Amino acid sequence: MEILLWLAPPVVVTVVAMLWVSWVGRERAELDQDEAVRRLGAALDKEPRLRRARTRPGARDRSTPARSSGVAVRRTPPRPRGLPRNPDAPPAAPATPVDENRRERRERRAS
Repeated sequence: MEILLWLAPPVVVTVVAMLWVSWVGRERAELDQDEAVRRLGAALDKEPRLRRARTRPGARDRSTPARSSGVAVRRTPPRPRGLPRNPDAPPAAPATPVDENRRERRERRAS
């Protein structure tokens, strides 16, 4: 018997859902076709209510939203700091003086 107690909440929820669906789906009073057309015409003849929001000075004009092209555009990545702006320009002198011994060791390793 204890094993079946865990079934009680789902059964209750299912029964309540079935009752709710049967109440929502009940047959309602028919509306006269002429009355429905009259209501529709009255709703379509109304002027739409437009509210203008107050704008702060300097606020962006939202009356014409930015048009999306549907294409995602990534930002250009930042340039590395060590590269010169003009690729044809000669490289700038290093910021710290290079030790002569270090330069000689580097040349020996390269050969």
